[in-house]
Formats: sequence, structure tokens, C-alpha cells
Amino acid sequence: MERVKEYALITGASSGIGREFARQLAAKGYSLLLVARRAERLQKLKDELKKDYPVDIRILPADLSFRAECGLVAREAAKLPVRVVINNAGLGDFGGFTETELSKEMQLIDVNVTAQHILLKKMLQFFEEKGIQGYILNVASSAGLLPGGPYMAAYYATKAYMVSLTRAVRSECRDRKSRVTVSALCPGPVDTEFNDVARVKFSLKGISAEECVRYAVKKLFKGKMIIVPSFTMRAGVVLSKLAPPSLSVRIAGKQQKKKLG
Repeated sequence: MERVKEYALITGASSGIGREFARQLAAKGYSLLLVARRAERLQKLKDELKKDYPVDIRILPADLSFRAECGLVAREAAKLPVRVVINNAGLGDFGGFTETELSKEMQLIDVNVTAQHILLKKMLQFFEEKGIQGYILNVASSAGLLPGGPYMAAYYATKAYMVSLTRAVRSECRDRKSRVTVSALCPGPVDTEFNDVARVKFSLKGISAEECVRYAVKKLFKGKMIIVPSFTMRAGVVLSKLAPPSLSVRIAGKQQKKKLG
């Protein structure tokens, strides 16, 4: 009897960190359900991966700023033996709070918070109803571990939401002896096209998507809850906890101003 292949669901898979998760999980033998808005990019990625990895790859174009499409992704994933969820789709923006576009901020909240919340809930319910040992990684940011970020106020707030949600859900899973591991990836700057879309230029040197994902995958499968890939960012998060929140926010604000390139 042929062994049933396990799948990884990856949202925001067409570029950056999501694209690299697709590569590294395919290399580990996982079949893939890839989700993003841009169908042509998904197809191109599928064609590239099929040349190198003997796994099944399915693509599902979807705009996760719409709740109905989040539900569609969850229903399609439930038809497959999904064991890993990379809850990665996200947006960013930069600028003074009174100057940034409200419509863009609402879309940012829809994708960074609402979509990730829905998929976390739906996939956790799916895993537990089936008694599956699974892994869910919410891609947040080191921004979510800090008190706040002037000039990226909405972005920091959405990432703090996902960090807080991950911690709470992880605790509930432990209480009921769930077989599901829920974690949050909280990277600092990563060299991807996200930076252009968010209109930022980081003052700190970024790490590669490959390095970020390699560390994330290793720690996810070891059961780490909060994953921060970069010694510099881990040190920065620790130091921020030693300073008064008001001081940390002011320091963050000065760093954010340097991003305006």
C-alpha cells in the first residue's frame, strides 16, 4: 500500500518567506498546498519546484483580505492530509498615523489579523477533530514582541495581536493535551520584496529568507513557541524588556524614521 503523503499549507506562498517555506518543506518531502493572490506566480513556483522535488503541488489563488476566501482555503485544506500550516500571508505599511491611507490599513488588518485568526482557528479545529499531530506556524514579526512602533503603528499592532493569540492558544492546547503545536515566527528585517510593498528601508541589516526559514523550520519541529531567527533581534527583544515601555517606544520611533529611504 502506498504511503499517504503529508501536506503543508502555505499562505502568502508566491514570494519572500512563503516561497522559501515552499522550497524547504518540499525538500523535506512534504507535498504542498500553495495559496496567494497572484495565480501566475503560484504556477511559476509550482513549475520550478516540480523540477526538483517529487511531491504533489497544488495551487489555490485566493485573496485573504476577504473572509469568504479564508473559509475556502480552510475547506480545501481539510480535503488533504495537511500536517503543517504556515500562516504567512501579511502586509505592511509605513508612515505617520494621520498620513497613511485608512483603506490600506484596513486591508492590512484584514490580512495580518483576521485572515491569520480564521485560518488558525479552522486548521486547529480540523487537526483536533481528526486527532492529527500537526504544526501551525503564525508568521508574525519581532515587532509583535515590542511595546509599539511609531510610523508603523498599525503593522506593530497586528503583529502584537498574533503573538498574543499564539501564546494564549498554545496554553489552551497544552491544557487539553492537544497534539497540535502552535508557534509564532518573529523575525526582524528579512531581505524580501515585502520591504518595497511596505515602503520601508530597514536601518538594520536583514537576513536572507533562506536563513530565516531554515531556522524557523528547525525550531517549529522542535516545538519552540516564539521563534526569533537572528541573534541581533533576540538580544534586542531581551533589552527592550529591561527598558520602560515609553523609552522602548521612543527608541523604536527613532529607528522607524531611519527607514524612510
